[in-house]
Amino acid sequence: MRIDVVTLFPEFMQQSAALGVVGRAQARGLVELATWNPRDFTHDPYRRVDERPYGGGPGMVMMIDPLLDAIEAAQRAAPQPGHLVYLSPQGARLTQPHVERLAAMPRLVLLCGRYEGVDERLIQHRVDEEISLGDFVLAGGELAAAALIDAVGRLQPGALNSSESAAQDSFADGLLDCPHYTRPEVHPLGTVPAVLLSGDHAAIRRWRLKEALGRTWLRRPDLIAGRTLSAEEQALLEEFGREHGFEVS
Repeated sequence: MRIDVVTLFPEFMQQSAALGVVGRAQARGLVELATWNPRDFTHDPYRRVDERPYGGGPGMVMMIDPLLDAIEAAQRAAPQPGHLVYLSPQGARLTQPHVERLAAMPRLVLLCGRYEGVDERLIQHRVDEEISLGDFVLAGGELAAAALIDAVGRLQPGALNSSESAAQDSFADGLLDCPHYTRPEVHPLGTVPAVLLSGDHAAIRRWRLKEALGRTWLRRPDLIAGRTLSAEEQALLEEFGREHGFEVS
């Protein structure tokens, strides 16, 4: 997968993507990252990329031409056209199924805004979709782009050391993840649940599913409400409720 990022802070994007799973994915040739600074596509000595908004008001707005020239240069850099994503508070909220769809694309071009945002005409005529991390505002799109790169990069085949890791993530099957434990078995903060030490794989699978269902019901009831539970899942969720002293409706 190739990802091009149009950003005023290319060093930040390169450095953040060089770490962890995405960094290893790049080293393995699974992800290619390129950055494009709109200031390199300006034609004035001050390398301006922003101007005051029409209609007045605070802040500045990123101009069309430097961004458009940077985007077009990025698109020309590889034969496969890039799906252009603008990281924006006005975008659709990013979810794991959304990440999986993007991760299957051969190429993304990410547009990082700053200031009060980007001239609307560029969004309407060039952007394929807008994406938001959530209902809050960042100073710019770079942190959101870094999160998106991490999310799609780790899903590239071979990026994770275990092929099962992504399948067991939170949201992968519509539920939050179950609790996890490691050594030592006994600690002043508690002990590892006995079922995880039993070696009974069927019992472990059942316990993990029950905990995932219960945790999702407690923390993200909207996910449970949007899910059709199987008979086993319904029974496990009710069992979780009895174990913790409340009734699951």
